[in-house]
Amino acid sequence: MGQLDGRRDAATIFLHDLDSSGRGNKGRFFQEHFQDVFCPDFSGDLENRMRLLRKIVGARAGLTLVGSSFGGLMATCLAIDRPQAIRRLILLAPALNMGGFQPPPGKIHIPILLVIGRRDTVAPPHLVLPLARASFAAVKIREVDDDHQLADTFAKMDWPGLLAP
Repeated sequence: MGQLDGRRDAATIFLHDLDSSGRGNKGRFFQEHFQDVFCPDFSGDLENRMRLLRKIVGARAGLTLVGSSFGGLMATCLAIDRPQAIRRLILLAPALNMGGFQPPPGKIHIPILLVIGRRDTVAPPHLVLPLARASFAAVKIREVDDDHQLADTFAKMDWPGLLAP
């Protein structure tokens, strides 16, 4: 199931990308700088990952989800299924162009920050942004001069402000 340490009940959950883990670069950043961020490991297809995510979330509410790439797709799927569980979504180059994703019939009313690189070739803005706008009522989009990894952007973001209760 991955690294399920004492942070399992944290108010923020980081959802890593398809080929990473909760101990990848972004996961390590959160674990080193924020006590209240849980960075579980996910594997398998979208269905398997969502099953574990739903188990982790359980009946909780008021969560902040930070989803990177495929983790952004997972966060969006959870927001569609269980909007009451989520206080805020922070989507980093979300792979909404993967997994056969379709926007929900009605827009989701959750605060969303979506950060995407103009040079992203995995989750290109021209494919991802229309899906995000069709899915969320109030999505704040920040296009940056970066690629899919957001290596130049990620560590410079205002994480204390973004993760504050």
